[in-house]
Amino acid sequence: MPKASEVKKGAAIEHNGQVLVVKDIQRSVPQGRAGGSLYRMRLYDVVTGGKVDETFKDSDMLKLADLTRREAMFSYIDGEEYVFMDNEDYTPYNLNKEAISEEILFVNEETQGLHVIVIDGSPVGIDLPSSVELVVEETDPSIKGASASARSKPARLSTGLTIQVPEHISTGDRIRINTAEQKFMGRAEK
Repeated sequence: MPKASEVKKGAAIEHNGQVLVVKDIQRSVPQGRAGGSLYRMRLYDVVTGGKVDETFKDSDMLKLADLTRREAMFSYIDGEEYVFMDNEDYTPYNLNKEAISEEILFVNEETQGLHVIVIDGSPVGIDLPSSVELVVEETDPSIKGASASARSKPARLSTGLTIQVPEHISTGDRIRINTAEQKFMGRAEK
């Protein structure tokens, strides 16, 4: 059982009889108080999809839920559900659009290294690879002679995500993005 300070984003914990997935963690150190840090966590209930906000002391012991990560690929959209296909046994995993709204901005049919998080046989979320390749759908025209380290400009990608890119990037370019920081990493290899 890890301490609250050791729990990472994307982990699943059992708390108050619920299985919760950690979506966000904010650490704060209260002034004038003996003791350690507080960890405010935004959690999502695996069963209902509801949001739960909890605060833990850094020394609080949390119980990790039994979860499996299955390598999968994005298949298609069915109404409000995104359907992913298991790479080994072709099991379809349906996930509600709201449960994966942040992660879906990095996913298309070509995304490699994607994992579906399964708890007790039901899919509850997706685990993104560290970087993905996406196509720039719309950005200001590239400037000839602009260096890679010069100013940046906004670019809308094929999934709807908007990030800052260097001025030399133009519409139609395939680029690599760091999924954790939502930052441009470079042009993708052809």
